Amino acid sequence: MIIGSGFAGLWTALGAARRLDELAAPPGSVAITVLSTQPFHDIRVRNYEDDLSGCRIPLAELLDPVGVAHITAEVTHIDSAARTVTTSAGATYEYDRLVLAAGSRVNKPDLPGLREFGFDVDTYDGAMRLRHHLEALAGAPAEATVVVVGAGLTGIETACELPHRLRELGMTPRVVLVDHNPLVGSDMGASARPVIEKALSGNGVECRTAVSVTSVDPAGVTLSSGERLDTATVVWCAGMRANALTEQLPVPLDRLGRVAVDDYLRVIGVPAIFAAGDVAAAQMDDKHLSVMSCQHGRPMGRYAGYNVVSDLLGKPLIALRIPWYVTVLDLGPAGAVYTEGWDRIVVAQGEQAKRTKQTINTKRIYPPLTASRADLLAAAAPELQARP
Repeated sequence: MIIGSGFAGLWTALGAARRLDELAAPPGSVAITVLSTQPFHDIRVRNYEDDLSGCRIPLAELLDPVGVAHITAEVTHIDSAARTVTTSAGATYEYDRLVLAAGSRVNKPDLPGLREFGFDVDTYDGAMRLRHHLEALAGAPAEATVVVVGAGLTGIETACELPHRLRELGMTPRVVLVDHNPLVGSDMGASARPVIEKALSGNGVECRTAVSVTSVDPAGVTLSSGERLDTATVVWCAGMRANALTEQLPVPLDRLGRVAVDDYLRVIGVPAIFAAGDVAAAQMDDKHLSVMSCQHGRPMGRYAGYNVVSDLLGKPLIALRIPWYVTVLDLGPAGAVYTEGWDRIVVAQGEQAKRTKQTINTKRIYPPLTASRADLLAAAAPELQARP
């Protein structure tokens, strides 16, 4: 049983199907089932973009050819002792092995008005809601101010994309990026920060740093500095947290709500459960844990799929370690910035980095779309890709 159909969940399913095929398991001896809230695999990291027409792939096109079942349902309870999961509809499913790959969500605090009036690009549906909202504002220049909260990677990419999107809708844009940290892109390090700051300025994005949002209402936001920003559009991009299902496992969680896993993606302290992607904190090397990203979620899924079947059938498992780390941040019309290493040293920027980002977003992170069993199983090999 696999919970989730994002990058980790999909590749767990395909990796498990591949491993069964390698072991020539008798037909019907092992059933692989994916439980997820949507019958789609969404290319979530592209939600800041305007055109999402290629970002939602029906699971049937990816799972049916390899013999993996899918149930559209929201899992609300995991009983690790009884080895069952229960859905919001009351259905209960037994498992011999479980892979938790339920992903993460944007972390929205209990701020007045945020849930009622805020937008996000956390999900495909959320991004489409924002798009329809902006289209409804077209032709009303007074409504062309957008406030983006959170100057991490998603917030920066969203802020850089919005001026162009607003102009395309016939509005004169004003985009304000707000963050409680004293500097934008605080996770990107000193090497990339000047590139990011120049791109934001060049894109006409205003920045408010070292302040936080205290309330949201239909006509604007109030900041901790006392400043009032009049806007009909607040896009919340401040922080991520693992899916709350991790809280049902009898193990400690890290500050992001993730469970600790060993080198084979087994949840430490809970028999028969593996975890992959944003719900799991895995060692990438001797010093660094995985980050919430498709860069780590996809290989974690491939290895989890291989290992969960191997564990079930008494075969050797393989350890996951990823010896390299890169970040490619889209900066809208200013191009992109490409960094290597955990200290994020800039090695490319501008149009050169933009081409790499576009290749990642439109090709590298996609599964094969041929509906070919052979293509899908080949892509699910537990191997590490080279740096992009």
